[in-house]
Amino acid sequence: MSSSMEGRIVVVTGAAGRLGQRLVAAYAAAGATVAGVDQQAAGIPVPAGAAVATYGADLTSEQGVTACFAEIADAHGRIDVLIHTVGMWGMAPFHETSLEDWRMMMDVNLTSAFLCFRESVQHMRAHGGQIIGMASAQGADGGAGQQPGYSAAKAGVVRLVEALAEEYADDEITAHAIAPSMLLYGAEEPGAAGVAAEHIVDLALYLSTPAHGQALNGSVIRAYGTMQ
Repeated sequence: MSSSMEGRIVVVTGAAGRLGQRLVAAYAAAGATVAGVDQQAAGIPVPAGAAVATYGADLTSEQGVTACFAEIADAHGRIDVLIHTVGMWGMAPFHETSLEDWRMMMDVNLTSAFLCFRESVQHMRAHGGQIIGMASAQGADGGAGQQPGYSAAKAGVVRLVEALAEEYADDEITAHAIAPSMLLYGAEEPGAAGVAAEHIVDLALYLSTPAHGQALNGSVIRAYGTMQ
């Protein structure tokens, strides 16, 4: 599944991560100008000859996110697509979950999405755009035991996407959540349950075109792959 992204300005957060790196490379190969954002910009690989600029920001910080997105918009003139991959996972009994652990899970998974979505909307209202967040099976279908913070935060991403899709449809801003099961990167045992990271990349590219984005506005794509 491939989509032409010629002339579009795409922001990929978590660009130094395993999924983020693949997204940066795929969007650049499809013709987009990519702004890769991560806490450590030096960790973002830039494919040879690709139109990729890197930015460092703490995406749980309001000041950091606002400044970073303003810098991207100033440098490139606009923001057309956001694919937000920043997140963390953790597992512990609920009765042993500290408030600090809870807040960190919320900040990384949900507050970062709120901040990046909000700044994207600010820069898209004049011309439209596509916003894509990463949810999970725990957020889309049901919380998991010993994953209370993660489940709640990813459910929050789903509700946030749905709210944006309704509020900004008239501005031609679409919002979507991709909810993977276990992401597979090619080093797993044969027959491992989950979804290949490359399939998540294909879904993001598909949702990033205005026509597909409008057709699926507000949707939660359950990308579970092979379940065992």
